[in-house]
Amino acid sequence: MIYRWNEVAKQQLDPLVTRQAIHGAAMTVARFEIAKGGGVPAHSHVNEQISMVERGRVRYLVDGEESILGAGAAVHIPANVPHSAEVLEDAVVIDLFSPPRTDWMK
Repeated sequence: MIYRWNEVAKQQLDPLVTRQAIHGAAMTVARFEIAKGGGVPAHSHVNEQISMVERGRVRYLVDGEESILGAGAAVHIPANVPHSAEVLEDAVVIDLFSPPRTDWMK
């Protein structure tokens, strides 16, 4: 199946964050558009995650360790590890999750 981000439905999660998601049998790929000041509060989940910053700058806190990532950088977040993200400049972030994010499926 072919997907084009400009055709994948957007979910407005809050005034600063939109999410698009594609679900496969073994993974979920998500694309977030996040305005400066937006982000994700501290949480954890059973999914292993790789977050890739496509545009902008994002401060990640993963298991107590802070990193500021810009375009072209990625962070690996193991399953069940607490993490958060704060957007420092308007950003586009691509996240990969395995297993799939069944909590996002309708």
